[in-house]
Amino acid sequence: MTRRRWIADEVSGDCAALVAEHADHLVRVLRARVGQEFDIAAGEAVRRGRITSVRNDRVEFELGEEVSGVEMVELTLVLAIFKFDRMEWAIEKCTELGVSRIVPVIARRTDSHLAAASTKRVDRWQRIARQAAEQSRRTAPPEIAAPVEGTEALSFPEALRIVLSESEERALLRDVVKPNDARIEDDARHGIVLAAGPEGGWTEAELQSFQQAGWVSASLGNTILRAETAAIAATAVVIALYSR
Repeated sequence: MTRRRWIADEVSGDCAALVAEHADHLVRVLRARVGQEFDIAAGEAVRRGRITSVRNDRVEFELGEEVSGVEMVELTLVLAIFKFDRMEWAIEKCTELGVSRIVPVIARRTDSHLAAASTKRVDRWQRIARQAAEQSRRTAPPEIAAPVEGTEALSFPEALRIVLSESEERALLRDVVKPNDARIEDDARHGIVLAAGPEGGWTEAELQSFQQAGWVSASLGNTILRAETAAIAATAVVIALYSR
C-alpha cells in the first residue's frame, strides 16, 4: 500500500517533526500512533519515517532510508487574480500536477476588490498548496509569491516564457513546449513559465507587453475556457510532456 506523505515542519539529522495544526490533523483525523510509518519530505529528500512520539501539537519521526521520486520540470505559473474560490481550485490542482512556483498577478481585468484583498489571501493560498502537495506526494509545496502588478511578472531570464492567449490562432501550447526540439529544450532547461489570464483574458495592451518582453504566445485550442480551467489544463500539458 502507498504510504501517505507529509512535509516536515522541523528536521534535524535523522529526526523530523510535524507541529501545531499540521500535527493536530495527523493525531485527530488519522489517529496517529507510535510505530506507524509514513514518507516524510525532509528538505530536498523524501525518507521513510517511523513515529516515535505523539502529542496533540507535535508528532516526531525517526527518519530511515531515502525514497526515490520523479524528476519534474521547473514550471512557474504566472496566475492572474480572479474570483478567489475558483483561484483556490486552480492553485490546489496545479499544485497536485507539479507546478514549482505560483506568482499571483493583478491584471488589467482583475476586479479592484479582489486586487485589494489579494495580499491577505497569500497565507490561505500557501496552506492550500501545502495540503495539496502532501496529498499528491510532493517533496515540497510550490512557492507562492506576494501579488504583483502585471508588468512586474514579465522578467524571467533564460526560461521558456509562454503567455496563454485566446486570440492566438497559429501556435498550440503542445507545439510550443514539445520536447525533442533542440531550441525549445535548451530554453526549458532553465525552466518554463506559463502566464494564465483572468476572467475575460489578457487585454491587447498586456499581450503586446508580453510580446515586447520576449514571451511566446500559445493557445489551448478553439474552445473558450474558464480562467481556472485554462491554468489547470496548461499545467497538465507541460507536466505531461516533461515528466521523467
